[in-house]
Amino acid sequence: MAVQTIDNTTEATPDTEPAFGPAVALSCRECGERVPLGPVFACQECFGPLEVAYDLPTGDPEALRKQIESGPANIWRYAPLLPVPADVVDKPNLNPGWTKLVKADNLARELGVTGGLHVKDDSGNPTHSFKDRVVAIALEAARTFGLKTLSCSSTGNLAGAVGAAAARAGFRSCVFIPHDLEAGKVVMAAVYGGELVGIEGNYDDVNRFCSELIGDPIGEDWGFVNVNLRPYYGEGSKTLAYEICEQLGWRLPDQIVIPIASGSQLTKIDKGLQELIKLGLVEEKPYKIYGAQAEGCSPVSAAFKAGHDVVRPVKPDTIAKSLAIGNPADGPYVLDIARRTGGAVEDVTDEQCVAAIKLLARTEGIFAETAGGVTVGVLKKLIETGQLDPALETVVLNTGDGLKTLDAVAPTTGPTAVIRPTLAAFREAGLA
Repeated sequence: MAVQTIDNTTEATPDTEPAFGPAVALSCRECGERVPLGPVFACQECFGPLEVAYDLPTGDPEALRKQIESGPANIWRYAPLLPVPADVVDKPNLNPGWTKLVKADNLARELGVTGGLHVKDDSGNPTHSFKDRVVAIALEAARTFGLKTLSCSSTGNLAGAVGAAAARAGFRSCVFIPHDLEAGKVVMAAVYGGELVGIEGNYDDVNRFCSELIGDPIGEDWGFVNVNLRPYYGEGSKTLAYEICEQLGWRLPDQIVIPIASGSQLTKIDKGLQELIKLGLVEEKPYKIYGAQAEGCSPVSAAFKAGHDVVRPVKPDTIAKSLAIGNPADGPYVLDIARRTGGAVEDVTDEQCVAAIKLLARTEGIFAETAGGVTVGVLKKLIETGQLDPALETVVLNTGDGLKTLDAVAPTTGPTAVIRPTLAAFREAGLA
């Protein structure tokens, strides 16, 4: 039979349920070439990146809403929209997602936002970052393809997410990180018992090494979540879009501010929003997407400001190590989305990042890691420069827990006072 796919092309599909739910093929983002679902990530025709194409559900949007709302309080409530088997909820996994959407009235007052401000706080995931979402999807692909080792190149959060997910699912894990990551992220990646390998160099050096390893016989039964499983891995970020809209009462926000590392999260959030519109789950309206980078690693921001379509790689130099990808794979697509939606890409200094971490903590009780500081700092800068309308409803993402990046704030954060254990000393310190 013929089915209608999400990108309005048709192709033949069998009457049996596919192993990846609604996913029907991998499609090249550049030339449109389609290949069967498998552990591949680059088009053989043009070497463009592959992504998942779907035969998404059709019919009554209200029935689909009710099906989703009756599902589990994690990303598997959206299984009908993801490349996972129908029985995914019965398999051992970490069940990430359905994190809080915090109505940030205190922060809104501080920044002068009058249209409503929310923080999507993904520090509540099992390993305290959004990476649990993407790893969960990649893990299901690894199961289906019979891969034995789960791996990744990582700036820290992903290494921990892979280690934890592999431990839970009974996979071997071997992950690769830059040798100079924050201590908290190194410990969190190592504690799950898999192999953790530090590579001398930055993230881009780690990524190049992993690309070599995957082409070697050593890596033939390895699932690198952000290399040969990348098409599936990226789809996990769509669940942020799904949750934000559902938590807002099935409607689109006016503006979203998203951190940029590789850029995949931003592009997949946009993909998720477009899918919700096409499925009739939300009413279509304009929305703007903004990208946030650290000044010390801001190749996408620099390209946006210069009006370029090509992102020139840089050598990272920032405390925001989770965003320190000098050659972001999805950079050009981020530029397209920011321009198409009327958004922007902006950057902040390390000092502004630290100030924003403290601002979010002081106003909303949310302790963000450096990526969250960059994103809140960029939100503040966008408002001050007139690039973001404070009268419109805005969502800002916090993608990780500040306990992972204590070194960023430790030099300027500590006791208000150190006193003798007497009331007199307390009064003398001016604290009474």
